[in-house]
Amino acid sequence: MKGKDERMASPAEHISLLDGKVSRLIMRLAIPSIIGLSINGLQQVVNAVFVGRLGPQAIAAVSIAFPFVVLLSAVGQGIGAGTASFVSRNLGAGNSLEASRGASLALALAPLIGLALTVTLLFSLRDALALLGASPTIMPAALHYASTLLVGYALTLLNMVNGSIVRAEGNTRFSMWTMITAFTLNALLDPVLIFTLDLGVRGAALATLLSQIVASSMYVVYFAKQRGIVRFRTSYITFSGDRVKQIAAVGAPVTINGILTAASFMLLYRAAATFGDNSVAAVGIAARLLTIGTFPIVGFCIGSQAVLGFSWGAQDFARLRKAASFMLSTVCAYSVIFSAVVVIFARPIVHLFSDSEDVAEIAGSTCIMFHLFFGLFGVQQVVITMLQSFGRARLSAVVCFARQGYLFVPAILLFPRIWGFTGLLVSQAVAELLAGLLAVFVAIKQFNNFKGMFLQAKAKCM
Repeated sequence: MKGKDERMASPAEHISLLDGKVSRLIMRLAIPSIIGLSINGLQQVVNAVFVGRLGPQAIAAVSIAFPFVVLLSAVGQGIGAGTASFVSRNLGAGNSLEASRGASLALALAPLIGLALTVTLLFSLRDALALLGASPTIMPAALHYASTLLVGYALTLLNMVNGSIVRAEGNTRFSMWTMITAFTLNALLDPVLIFTLDLGVRGAALATLLSQIVASSMYVVYFAKQRGIVRFRTSYITFSGDRVKQIAAVGAPVTINGILTAASFMLLYRAAATFGDNSVAAVGIAARLLTIGTFPIVGFCIGSQAVLGFSWGAQDFARLRKAASFMLSTVCAYSVIFSAVVVIFARPIVHLFSDSEDVAEIAGSTCIMFHLFFGLFGVQQVVITMLQSFGRARLSAVVCFARQGYLFVPAILLFPRIWGFTGLLVSQAVAELLAGLLAVFVAIKQFNNFKGMFLQAKAKCM
């Protein structure tokens, strides 16, 4: 009879990573993650739609605070990606105890890091919003929104790490239902808190905070009842330098990329602020729509990461190549379709977020330029996910930092000075194009490496 710590998840809870057909396994793992993260994107849409009813200044206030959301999410994504890679690789190598120790360490660090960041940002919030370009007319609403989100940040960070661990062990369905529950609660609370209780933008942030509390409670029950393979034990929390190094090696590039993304949004909004609040609102709508479009791709890659990491840990290179090929073809098809839909129907879409004709006019052209080369984003995300799963931290960083880092920053600093608001729009399109071409080059090299590793492994077996 198995001991308490050795109890395995039931088939209903856990999807076996040894499933023979790779495409079927990936879809079983990825669909819940896609639904879950798409729900997260839909949550942003719902918040933006309700806030948009408060007027252009309200949507501008929420938009100007958006880099904070990206920055804080980056920390959770980094810890989550590093932990997921650690967990899936150890499970693939048959070492579930080490996977549990790494997961327990990450869950212990997450709330401490969250609290430290919360305190730091709360004391410098007004100055930070001013740096982002908040005008006196939108500063009060931006402060209300950002400060309320910060209060619950440690909990949000913990939930992101919880979700990464659960998905890494193959139980993407639970993560999906947790996100759906949080979204449903958020959508129900938004109109009540924003309009009925007259809390305005603070009500939107409070609705998000309350939904995160519910999500956290669901994860506590999950680990307490041992519904998965990974165990959380206080006795497993040891600050091993090797574990921290492995998690940080994969997670740090993700976090730094998120920080660069937040910085790029800051530069974007600062550039837009020189053209007025309507331009800030328009860029905010386009940027939010662009972010929403990435969620299904990121969800697909997160769900698939367990297969890549498991196959790499098991040294099954043929399976690895099949998984990567299927991922690439799937996300490319989606990103091209999403890009085409936004470019063709930009004007009707932006009217969902704002009734102002002036804002809609600017937002329409902004959406078109921001999504012109979005079809290449899928390639970037698959390549980054592959490299993270293999523990290839340096090359992952090169691809990660391209889109919102060393390609975008020079463009956003230079082009608006030359071409005004048109230069702002071109900067995003150029960065997306060049980053996508870089990802294509790296993908070709990786697939050639898969073939070589497969032949070497086959020769050893003969």
